[in-house]
Amino acid sequence: MANILYGVNGEGSGHSTRAKEVISHLERAGHNVHVVSFDRGLVNLRRDFEVTEIHGWRLAYVDNRVRYRQTVTKNLLGARKAVASLERLKKLSEEWQIGLVITDFEPLSCHIGHRRQVPVISIDNQHCLTNADVSYPRDYRTDAAATKMVVRMMVPRADAYLITSFFNTKVTRSKSFLFPPILRENVLRAKARTGEQVLVYVTFPAPGLAKILASVRCPFIAYGFGREGRDGNILYRKPSLDEFLKDLISAKAVVANAGFSLVTEALHLGKPYLAMPVAHQFEQIFNAYWLDKAGYGASWPDLNRERVESFLFNVPHYRENLKTYPRQGNEALFTKLDSLIAEHTS
Repeated sequence: MANILYGVNGEGSGHSTRAKEVISHLERAGHNVHVVSFDRGLVNLRRDFEVTEIHGWRLAYVDNRVRYRQTVTKNLLGARKAVASLERLKKLSEEWQIGLVITDFEPLSCHIGHRRQVPVISIDNQHCLTNADVSYPRDYRTDAAATKMVVRMMVPRADAYLITSFFNTKVTRSKSFLFPPILRENVLRAKARTGEQVLVYVTFPAPGLAKILASVRCPFIAYGFGREGRDGNILYRKPSLDEFLKDLISAKAVVANAGFSLVTEALHLGKPYLAMPVAHQFEQIFNAYWLDKAGYGASWPDLNRERVESFLFNVPHYRENLKTYPRQGNEALFTKLDSLIAEHTS
């Protein structure tokens, strides 16, 4: 069995959500997995695993937009902490006798793998941008170029790239393999039903969106607005993973930012999706573009009443398209991962 260092990006909850499924699989297979993460990844994974905190690279958000200048400043100010974290991780990797690294878009663990000259396996959706044949709107070429550069910097070299995607395409680089999204077991087991309420989720409070939703004749359940209780046709809820999943399972549709995990869970459950990608967050712009292109929902950088009502009018059309969405479990990726671990640690 292998001693594995598993680095998980802590920005948002998506990385830790899928990492939990992969780590659980690895531990069932008898491997010793040493997890490192930060921020939300640290909080989410500590519920089930022993996790070592490391310093992480973070995006800066202002008014629901990614701000590159603030992002650079923020991370330069944390450079000393990053160096200290890397030195500590070097010592720990020697104590743990790490023989293989798995990284979910986390650069320090990747660096440790290169330093120790052990295999590095990347598992994420971000490398779809750099290692697969994909298109995106020409208006976003600058954002796309910046994002591709970041992707290459985060995982500069890997012995294999296991890339997850909710649409099918061809990989363009060697040692790259495409798989369906990694989903939580409780999502895979869920029996979806169609209620009357539309689920709304925003990363940051959005009073402008709340005003728009209040003018639409439809009941909404809303998360992320920093408030609780009913206000007209909107029921605001506090953060809760369990309640959120229940509301997702029974929702008529979803109105939300375009994070990969929520998009893929909603599509698996057959929920039409109105995407509001965070401005200058190209990964979300990319997800929203392909969601719209596949006919599973709609995408707008800014919403108004007419756009919300148009989406709701077309929900039956999107739901019909979702009947052919390929619903698969995690086994294909797990089987390939097992094969790679056996190949690189034998």
